[in-house]
Amino acid sequence: PRPSDQSEGRRQESDWHSFGKMAEALIAEITACGEKVRVAKIAKEECTDLIEELKAKKIQYKECTGKDYQAPGARAPKEKKAKQEKPQKEKQKPKVSGDKKKTKLALQYTREGDFASWYPEVVEKSEMLSYGDVSGCYILRPWGYAVWEHITEWFDAEIKLLGVENCYFPLFVAKHALEKEKDHVEGFAPEVAWVTRSGDTDLAEPIAVRPTSETIMYPEFAKWIHSHRDLPVLVNQWCNVVRWEFKYPTPFLRSREFLWQEGHTAHADIEEANEMVYAILELYKQVYERLLAVPVIKGVKTEAEKFAGGYFTTTCEAYIAGSGRAIQGATSHNLGQNFGKMFNINFEDKDSKTKIPWQTSWGLTTRTIGVMIMTHGDDKGLVMPPRVAPLQVVVVPIPHKSVDPAALLAHAKAVERALRAAEIRVKLDARDNYNPGWKYNHWELKGVPVRLEVGKSEVETGGALLAYRFNGSKEPWAPTTGAGQGLLDALGAFVKAKLEEIQEKMLANATEARNKKLVVVTQWADFVPALNDKCLCLTPFCDEEEEEEKVKEASRNEAMDGADEDARTATSVAAKTLCKPYLGQTGLPEVPPIEGMACFFSGKPAKEWVLWGRSY
Repeated sequence: PRPSDQSEGRRQESDWHSFGKMAEALIAEITACGEKVRVAKIAKEECTDLIEELKAKKIQYKECTGKDYQAPGARAPKEKKAKQEKPQKEKQKPKVSGDKKKTKLALQYTREGDFASWYPEVVEKSEMLSYGDVSGCYILRPWGYAVWEHITEWFDAEIKLLGVENCYFPLFVAKHALEKEKDHVEGFAPEVAWVTRSGDTDLAEPIAVRPTSETIMYPEFAKWIHSHRDLPVLVNQWCNVVRWEFKYPTPFLRSREFLWQEGHTAHADIEEANEMVYAILELYKQVYERLLAVPVIKGVKTEAEKFAGGYFTTTCEAYIAGSGRAIQGATSHNLGQNFGKMFNINFEDKDSKTKIPWQTSWGLTTRTIGVMIMTHGDDKGLVMPPRVAPLQVVVVPIPHKSVDPAALLAHAKAVERALRAAEIRVKLDARDNYNPGWKYNHWELKGVPVRLEVGKSEVETGGALLAYRFNGSKEPWAPTTGAGQGLLDALGAFVKAKLEEIQEKMLANATEARNKKLVVVTQWADFVPALNDKCLCLTPFCDEEEEEEKVKEASRNEAMDGADEDARTATSVAAKTLCKPYLGQTGLPEVPPIEGMACFFSGKPAKEWVLWGRSY
């Protein structure tokens, strides 16, 4: 060929290479912009500019490549496309009629059709919370805060039985104190919010808003503890903390400010510290299972996932069937003697020897509420476990032309009195500006466990019709003979027993759903497919931090099929270790002894059975 032809060929090849790189860059920009639009819509934030930016990038992509932009999901294999068939889409926008259409009580999204959109919609429409002006900061409304109150009341009473006393420490921590423990500060550094100015004046030293309180409390521990007679120190505080999350916020699950309790203890020896760690872990399990009807798996975190600066971390891990993801429920840490060394906490033992105490810390947050909602909620709204429901029963009168309104209201009030006498949280909804159908939808959205309908036949029999939120069934109740307040008292005992039955069945249902998704995986080839099937994977693992990081990257790459993942996403497709579970727990698959087994990923000798999953 002529020299000019060769030059033209090289130029065309260079142009195609440039176009390819430009297309790749545009795909990454479109993906990132699309994620921002999705998050903004869920949070009901203004996103007109973002949408225009997204449109412009898609036009630019077409000009560059000569074809319309197609999202990665549109190029997915056929079996993945099947999940987005038309019947599924129709389900995502359920048809609503009557009162729901007029009052907008119906949810736009379904749990199965679009879980990521269903969840923020249900927490807002049910009046659990609303969105603050600052991204990632939420307003806990009375309906949501009441659930937190039930949790705090129960847990506070339980830790006091262990000898723990409540206290309160400042919100702020000095920079030099926070940075005293190297591993600890490195673990929290990306999330720390700093105060640098007072009015127009720069502070001499920045002050951190507490992400946790170890470095605030432990200088005081050094002043309190001198002798073995001063031990143990057992304190707890109910407070808020601020962690300026880089990832996209999710109501209750991932926010920049949240409520919690944090307990801190100091002990003479490791045995006593361990006893406290495991006692608290069991209480956390009871919060989830006894109060929230959410099954959890207890275990210990890997070295890579343990509390920064601690000795070891124990955890309760929950599973969300709707999304197929795990979520850390609560953690209880043995901090060892590391913080004692850093903050000069020591004591003289019985033999007059100077020793460093063993310390623990443990925390439970308002994340519990989000886990409860995700576990039990449905397409009608919340489904509240009776033990934490703000209202356990709502009484709804049903007017009828043949029934005297005064007699109907009198019977409804008698029912309410009987339930209140049985210490049931009950409300009579006698509002006459809403019809019974609207009230049914309203209280279903808010998740009240039992609705008592009182109409013509109930006035005649002196009874009530019970409607159960968790399964939609109904059951009539009537006194055996006659009517009157004395016989209605039996209704209180009947409903109380039913509430306990509902609580147990909700836990059983959630446990069954979780157990179906607990699988044993011994080969890498089965790992990501199991994650894609919304499973938690129990694997033999070499328990090395380097290999753990490799599993995360390999699972992300295989799931993304080479595409980049938004670094800010709170729902990564990468697998992570949840815990090294205590084997023998109810629901865990039976597994052989780990000795002699090979790591499912590296092929090295396995050291532990480790539970993996995609996680919030």
